Amino acid sequence: MSIRLEHLNYIYNPGTAYERQALTDINLEIPQGQFVGVIGHTGSGKSTMIQHLNGLIRATSGKLYYEDQNIYDENYDMKKLRSQVGLVFQYPEHQLFEVDVITDVCFGPKNQGFSPEECRKRAKEALELVGFPEKYYEQSPFDLSGGQKRRVAIAGVLAMQPKVLVLDEPTAGLDPRGRDEILDQIALLHEKTGLTVILVSHSMEDIAKYVDRIVVMNQGEKMLDGVPREVFSHYKELEKVGLAAPQVTYIMHALAEKGMKVDTDVTTIQEAADEIMRHFHD
Repeated sequence: MSIRLEHLNYIYNPGTAYERQALTDINLEIPQGQFVGVIGHTGSGKSTMIQHLNGLIRATSGKLYYEDQNIYDENYDMKKLRSQVGLVFQYPEHQLFEVDVITDVCFGPKNQGFSPEECRKRAKEALELVGFPEKYYEQSPFDLSGGQKRRVAIAGVLAMQPKVLVLDEPTAGLDPRGRDEILDQIALLHEKTGLTVILVSHSMEDIAKYVDRIVVMNQGEKMLDGVPREVFSHYKELEKVGLAAPQVTYIMHALAEKGMKVDTDVTTIQEAADEIMRHFHD
């Protein structure tokens, strides 16, 4: 069970004056159940790449396999793919439009042909998964806070019971508290359900805290791919392409330069605190 990209290329507006190569020879495999962070600057190709995963954009050349089937095969069922690979866009609350929260979350399952009872059951389960309070189920989505709207939008995708959840900058425009709440909820969701989660972000701090693996995109190419410790050990290369490692990385390197024997590859604040304490107790 996985998603596999083989020699994937994508060209915007081919054959016109605006032609631009957005993705170049992308090879990537994401196993079922992994929590992957995709990071890169605006224009690095990260959003273009993830829009290929549920067939929203079709590659100019190359292959994309979902569960060992090439989604570009002639008789491939795209509708089925889209219910299994759920995509949550940046500012997903702009897609909320129903009279109340529960009806909005029912929209996906209803489109899949489920009965009103089944739709409601799935909607409630999805809203519980994202930690949305039951007392607001009958409220208009437009009366909610930014963070709550974001939860409803994510629940709308989860109600279709996908196996893969792709989130494009899910914390864009939220305050720090709202950001932490959404990401904690996504981490909990991953833990509870074993969903494959693909999180697109430009925040190294967010990515470092949550993911098992990081894919760094730069100018349409895959630049780095590995566990967070490995990727952040290339912090000088990341700086050259305008990305910074988490602040913890810089702090640990500064301490090491001052002669402290600490592990400079730690990626979270907790690991850094443990490392510093260990140094003083040794």
